[in-house]
Amino acid sequence: MNRDLTAFGAFARGYEKVCRAILLVFVINVAIVAHTLLGVVVAGFFPSIAAGFATYRSWLLDSDREWGVKQTWMCFHRVWKQELISANQMGWALAAGWALIGYSMFLVLSNDMGPLGYASSGLLLLAVVILSLFSLMVWAVRANFAETNRWAAHVAMVMIIARPACSLLLIAVAILAVLATFTWPGILAAFGLSLPIGLTQACVYVAARLPGMSRQTTTASQQAQPAALSTRGVDQQAHPAATSPERRGK
Repeated sequence: MNRDLTAFGAFARGYEKVCRAILLVFVINVAIVAHTLLGVVVAGFFPSIAAGFATYRSWLLDSDREWGVKQTWMCFHRVWKQELISANQMGWALAAGWALIGYSMFLVLSNDMGPLGYASSGLLLLAVVILSLFSLMVWAVRANFAETNRWAAHVAMVMIIARPACSLLLIAVAILAVLATFTWPGILAAFGLSLPIGLTQACVYVAARLPGMSRQTTTASQQAQPAALSTRGVDQQAHPAATSPERRGK
């Protein structure tokens, strides 16, 4: 009897954690949409992406991860306000890179260049993979360190090369996320960009071994980081850049 009660209690706790995680993903998706509109889209979208990454980071590093709607929203909103300038600088730079690749692909596909066209297509495919990994990794790095955008970009490129397991995991998760979205379109409506952001942070947490954000990080090293170990007082702890957001932007 006691054994059955223990098993039921473990199942109930596990079920509650799953439900709370689903709620977190949904709330962050709503926050991304709301804050994107709050920033009139062009000024609100990229800060929303940065806030999503930072919120997931804080949640992953929390000891209990029993977050409610209010706690999640407060963490997201405060980071969003701090990222209005810096995240837009990073985001629009990434957008320019994607626009350049898109235009290059258009030129290659719309012109018959023979063998040169095949070689160019291969190089562009490689560029798409690298830029995709970079676009995911750089936001995760920014959420973990209160440094400049240039520094975050450099570290992100190093991480892509130095952590091949994390890069492969990100590629696999991205493919699965795309397949799941096409198979069950309701996922996009319910969770939007929040789901890939959360999956990216989970991959980085498990495989990237970033200082201050790692499953293997010791308690002592976590205490040495003044970042978001808990967002119950989501002020400067909600985001590591909260102490000096003005340092970013270069």
